[in-house]
Amino acid sequence: MKLSLAVGASLLGSALAIDPIVIKGSKFFYSSNNTQFYIRGVAYQQDYSSNGTTSGSNSYKDPLADATACERDVPILQELNTNTIRVYAVDPTANHDKCMQLLADAGIYVISDLSDPSQAIDRSDPRWEVSLYERYTSVIDDLSQYNNTIGFFAGNEVSNTVSTTDASAFVKAAVRDMKAYIKEKGYRSMGVGYATNDDSTIRVNMADYFNCESSEDSIDFWGYNIYSWCGDSSYQASGYKERTEEFRNYSVPVFFAEYGCNAVTPRKFTEIKALFGDKMNDVWSGGIVYMYFQEANNYGLVSVVDSTSVSKMADFTYYSSEIASATPTGTNKASYTPTNTALQSCPAVTSDWRAKATPLPPTPNEELCDCMVAAAGCVVKDSISTSKYSDLFSTICGMTECDGVLANGTTGVYGAYGMCNAKAQLNFLLNKYYTEHSSQASACSFGGSATTTSTTKPTGTCSSLMKEAGTAGTGTVTSKPTGTSSGEAASSSSSSGVGVPLAGSTMVTVGSFQLGAYAVTAVVAALGMVLL
Repeated sequence: MKLSLAVGASLLGSALAIDPIVIKGSKFFYSSNNTQFYIRGVAYQQDYSSNGTTSGSNSYKDPLADATACERDVPILQELNTNTIRVYAVDPTANHDKCMQLLADAGIYVISDLSDPSQAIDRSDPRWEVSLYERYTSVIDDLSQYNNTIGFFAGNEVSNTVSTTDASAFVKAAVRDMKAYIKEKGYRSMGVGYATNDDSTIRVNMADYFNCESSEDSIDFWGYNIYSWCGDSSYQASGYKERTEEFRNYSVPVFFAEYGCNAVTPRKFTEIKALFGDKMNDVWSGGIVYMYFQEANNYGLVSVVDSTSVSKMADFTYYSSEIASATPTGTNKASYTPTNTALQSCPAVTSDWRAKATPLPPTPNEELCDCMVAAAGCVVKDSISTSKYSDLFSTICGMTECDGVLANGTTGVYGAYGMCNAKAQLNFLLNKYYTEHSSQASACSFGGSATTTSTTKPTGTCSSLMKEAGTAGTGTVTSKPTGTSSGEAASSSSSSGVGVPLAGSTMVTVGSFQLGAYAVTAVVAALGMVLL
């Protein structure tokens, strides 16, 4: 045990020794020597797709927990002049000391996405709720201990079409809350950003939306997944010129979160000269090439042979040659005074943009959910399968107003309990109907799916929280979460198990409200009655 503790302390000490990266204005800098930091990055994760959906499966390989692979790959990354890797999903309960030490010793920093395959903001069913909050904060808790953590992405290509832009309201709420969490915990400065796709119909509105209204709610850096330079392209033909002009006055650092078109192979990476050259390096802070591992999509720089060796692909040689010449001098932090400090103007809600700038979804508050469930005198029976929840929502939303659990990024209408899980939301609605009918036993049956139960009278913090939420759940809760608990109202999202929202449920907009798939059939049923 003593040896283990000593080794662990040594590894962590090494990761702490590296000079942290800080943000000033629209640029990254080494914290101690004032030198501007340009990202020479590589996407580093096997068998993972982060595409703004939830798969229902939580199977992924944490690249920072595989010490053997890190020992194999870090020297190769050094050959590529790498100073940053992007990882798309990490297990916050795993030990990352060895990999983070190896990376730190090699001068390599980390930008990590906060989501995983089953816990992410889903563009087709956007929510910002308790289990996601806990997932995201747990990643921050873990990686904050390493000085070579630059920051985090709160989302990756979540909104990728006009029809999915409402989801950006939920991602921006996540940005706001993770920034506040880092500050509240007293962690060193780490950025929270977003990685966007290059869609011509939404890219300007996306960049404006995430950098408007207030700096507390806005991103700390902006990642651009861009694949427009293919083959023998040019600064102008690739669209790089237009993108550079669009971000010239952006107030936070911007960089390529993914790049490396493979429409023409082998990839010769001639865009690197432009990205790190004089025309772009005053605006862009480098980029992260996609990707290290060769997979079916044919973007790899290396192919894994076994646990201790890799085979270099043709792209490896071209990329290595080009990135070696990427040596912009940049700006000295001490003499740098940012002039592009203004935030963007928030895009208005139109047919081309569907996310309201304010209000954003409320901060997930597990304590409020738990307090509400404890005070509910009518609840769903534990024996009822989650597959029956849709019918229950349909029934109850046809009998009482469901505003308290609604969430609509377009109208900015958010119920106080819309951030609780499905079982907690159902308990709120069942109890609401029950109390509206004088707490009569007959008002808590629902075909035998609900039951009366003993309650805990809200006192202290619970009383204050529930008073803010209001009996209809339509109030604004301003109190901050005070911590986490293991109560049922905050059970993790999954595709199975009791008391959780189904990962594949769909949000449907009806009029000015957005309902989960559980509740939408209530509206359909009501419309059917009118037609009859």
